[in-house]
Amino acid sequence: MASLLCNARIQLTDTLEQMQQGTLMRKVKSKNWKKQRYFKLQDDCMTIWYQSKRTGKIESAFSISDVETVREGHQSEVLQSLAEEFPPERCFTIVFYGRRGNLDLIAGSAEEAQCWIQGLRQLIEVATSMDQREKIDQWIRDWFQKADKNKDGRMNFKEVQRLLKMMNVDMNEDHALRLFQDADKSESGTLEGEEFVLFYKALTQREEVLSLFQDFSEDGKKLTLLELVDFLRQEQLEDTGTEELAMELIDKYEPSETARARHVLSADGFLMYLCSPEGSIFNPHHRELWQDMTQPLCHYFISSSHNTYLIEDQIRGQSSIEGYIRALKRGCRCLEVDCWDGPNGEPMVYHGHTFTSKIPFREVVSTLEKYAFKTSDYPVILSLENHCSMEQQEVLAQQLKAILGEKLLTTTTDGRVPTQLPSPEELKHKILLKGKKIGRLEDTLDGPGDEAPDVSDDDNGAEVEEERRRAKEARSHSRPSEISSLSEAKARKLIRDMGNDFVRHNTWQLTRVYPSGMRTDSSNYSPQEMWNVGCQIVALNFQTAGMEMDLCDGLFSQNGRCGYVLKPPFMRDKDTLFNPSDPDSREGPGPTTLTIQVISGQQLPKVANSKDGAIIDPLVRVEIHGVPADQAHQETKHIENNGFNPRWDEMLQFQLHVPELALVRFVVEDYDKTSRNDFVGQFTLAFTNIKPGYRHIHLLSKDGTSIPPSSLFVHIRITEPPSPEQD
Repeated sequence: MASLLCNARIQLTDTLEQMQQGTLMRKVKSKNWKKQRYFKLQDDCMTIWYQSKRTGKIESAFSISDVETVREGHQSEVLQSLAEEFPPERCFTIVFYGRRGNLDLIAGSAEEAQCWIQGLRQLIEVATSMDQREKIDQWIRDWFQKADKNKDGRMNFKEVQRLLKMMNVDMNEDHALRLFQDADKSESGTLEGEEFVLFYKALTQREEVLSLFQDFSEDGKKLTLLELVDFLRQEQLEDTGTEELAMELIDKYEPSETARARHVLSADGFLMYLCSPEGSIFNPHHRELWQDMTQPLCHYFISSSHNTYLIEDQIRGQSSIEGYIRALKRGCRCLEVDCWDGPNGEPMVYHGHTFTSKIPFREVVSTLEKYAFKTSDYPVILSLENHCSMEQQEVLAQQLKAILGEKLLTTTTDGRVPTQLPSPEELKHKILLKGKKIGRLEDTLDGPGDEAPDVSDDDNGAEVEEERRRAKEARSHSRPSEISSLSEAKARKLIRDMGNDFVRHNTWQLTRVYPSGMRTDSSNYSPQEMWNVGCQIVALNFQTAGMEMDLCDGLFSQNGRCGYVLKPPFMRDKDTLFNPSDPDSREGPGPTTLTIQVISGQQLPKVANSKDGAIIDPLVRVEIHGVPADQAHQETKHIENNGFNPRWDEMLQFQLHVPELALVRFVVEDYDKTSRNDFVGQFTLAFTNIKPGYRHIHLLSKDGTSIPPSSLFVHIRITEPPSPEQD
């Protein structure tokens, strides 16, 4: 069984063996909450569980694939607060993907800390570099671990029945027993090692993929190179370098060496391709940096966060540098800092007039210096809400200059008054300040920031509307380096009253939109209506999961996740006639038709905290977010009691008048006829990033983290309207 339990890529070193024996460490939640827990790496080398020293009860477990990184020393606020009590060489922090809180640990000795730090890093590297086949093997191991209750490395039929319920499978006992007996080659009444692999493969047999494979395979057993080329051209609409692509896919995904040598693809290899990044709905070319980055800043949508320092709500929530680290890791490029006078002449960051905790401004700037360019090379805009006295403003300026050094942009790129904003390319590795500034840019080109006054959040409505009314005239005295800051309500009024003027304004100046002050629970507004008029800095509460953040992640998951997405051409032309409320104002041949056949689902997760681990009744809803005329949603029927391999085979169709601005969100829900449906998983992407053909959609959790192997299998058809010349 050992071969099934431990990943073949993992060399069992002394370090990992020591982790498997277990270590007593302190788990720390605050300066006063430090409790001893026993941590142990499981036999699969991919799961860690820990238990209370006092009760011996297993408290929690996590998978290595949930861990993003390990930080050494006092690299969290909690561990910093204990710096005098515990030396840095005994401390480390386990950082998880998504919004899950960090795990701060103190080992008994520096050697024990190093053992866990190095061991975890080795395992994280293995987990992140696994290919498709290794991932499947890992899922099999994970399920085996969960179901093998008595940990004897084999599974009897009762354990298999429990496993089926855990996997969201509602299967009658006779059928389950038949699969069990077919896999039990040794006829021992239990499954072990490869027998369990056979059982899992029988369980995950994909009839719909097999039938597609046989449509293109003459002998029903393999696809020749030419047959694969036919499939790629006819169904996947791959029209350039198709032969090379076919060869590449066989080399990459065909598990059999002899088939690879003969340049053919088996049914297993075909499924591996369809489940891979090349078989995903998201165009892999658009995952990389693929847009022109030399246009003025105002020609891009910019990933932007509101109250970045908060990781909870706005009244009593905790302020934390973790908020900045998480936002920057997600590709956020505009961060908010609320500065207030603090004790001992040290400015502090917190949400004014509330009970939120406080962090020194110096710590925020140090975090920015360290993390600003880890995910993206393009500029970070620091939106400074400055409530400090003149004395502490001096301290702010000193700290910014001393800590950020060359990274802080302190003058225009060429030392002259700009006629247009610089580009992200020109501003690589630079940090820009956005805030109110005394005097004009012309008079202070050697000052601490490169921006003219930011119109403040509470006095700008009338001024900005007046400025828009005199849009043509205003352009002669407004400068591109000025920026308007609008609450969501003021932005909506401008969209309603003067949509086209607003779009034109945003072709040459930046606009920041922020959530209403009434959103004390840190909820979000939909960013889509603001993007529809070209607002660049649409600030959201990154700490709050939901549809609004799904749209934000969906838009910015392209272009190398660099935090900048180029606006469509009709939103960059200062004489544009475009108005989102009138789709005909976008010159073009007519609406595009998006046809989605929702075929099947694979291994959907259970609903979190569901009573008695009930099996779900899944349905799929497809939502279009775009200009008002394109806003739409349709859903499939629900399938009763099958979260494992539901089949819908339903066709949904949408008309898109402005496809360049549309985002498509796929949501899976657990149907409930008496109350609201429960969320199961989702995936959101810009329409322009969709690949047509037979595609898998790899679902994400509420937090935006991946939940492999959960997916949807769909067929996508995009029908462009005929261009006028063709009529």
